[in-house]
Amino acid sequence: MDYASLPAKDLERFARNVQPGAWAVDTQQPLSTLLGSCVAVCLFDPLLKIGGINHFMLPEIHRSKYGDVDSLLSGNFAMEALLNALLVKGAKKVRLLAKAFGGGTIIDTKDSSLSIGMRNVSFTKEWLAREGIPLKSSDFLGPWSRKIIFLPSNGEAFCKRMVTNMANAEVIDREERAYAESLLHKPQSVDKKVELF
Repeated sequence: MDYASLPAKDLERFARNVQPGAWAVDTQQPLSTLLGSCVAVCLFDPLLKIGGINHFMLPEIHRSKYGDVDSLLSGNFAMEALLNALLVKGAKKVRLLAKAFGGGTIIDTKDSSLSIGMRNVSFTKEWLAREGIPLKSSDFLGPWSRKIIFLPSNGEAFCKRMVTNMANAEVIDREERAYAESLLHKPQSVDKKVELF
């Protein structure tokens, strides 16, 4: 199917959804994600007509004392994972182009330490500049959540800003915080005797 010929409003029906902490690479099928304060970066190789998208929550996440955390939720791992997946498929770093979205402030707060969106945006710009990958377009910050649809076959990206009212802003904020916290704390497990045979 030629997804590029479809109107943008129809693409969502065919898109593969990319969850927080995930990434996807394709040559044809549209890829989509929903963002609050998170950021999604789309990378595209115009010669091979292959691209991918990731979705990360924080610039970096330090491992908890239990040593396990979904590190792809952090920008430093998510960017490397997406880049490496494209390189494995034959993409060349010197040809890659980027589009990036997100970093919304869906809850107005006076506490600058909570400006996760701004930290994600700064990290994204710095990482792309350090790697020499041009940022061709972006839609960052502001009081919106965003729906992103990316066409890996031609590098087009569609961004729909969604006004966030107070009720759903609190829900999104609570869910993002709870998910981040769950990654840092592992419940104590009960020691069980294991019998080897």
